[in-house]
Amino acid sequence: MPKQPNMNQMLRQVQQMQEEMAKAQESLKHETVEATAGGGMVSVKVSGELEVLELRIDPDAVDPEDVDMLQDMVQAAVNEAIRSAQELAANKLGAVTGGLGGPGGGLGGLGIPGL
Repeated sequence: MPKQPNMNQMLRQVQQMQEEMAKAQESLKHETVEATAGGGMVSVKVSGELEVLELRIDPDAVDPEDVDMLQDMVQAAVNEAIRSAQELAANKLGAVTGGLGGPGGGLGGLGIPGL
């Protein structure tokens, strides 16, 4: 007969993991990533919370005859910065859960919210 899991121990582990997740999420507020496009003509900094903090455009990138290219560079830089910030968050939070997020959206796919 299989041994029954110790529910108190499991609850303590889940609570500890939740505390570590909260700390990791808090630390993301202070992290930034930067992405560029157009060979550095457009630069974007994004926080770990996916907030655009800074957008720099080199004056040489401003061509009134080709606004479409500038728009494309801004869009590319913003999207890359957001992808980098999401990857940063996934790495930080994944380190806490040990990759237990699973396809069910929770601890090992068990659907435990917040994990």
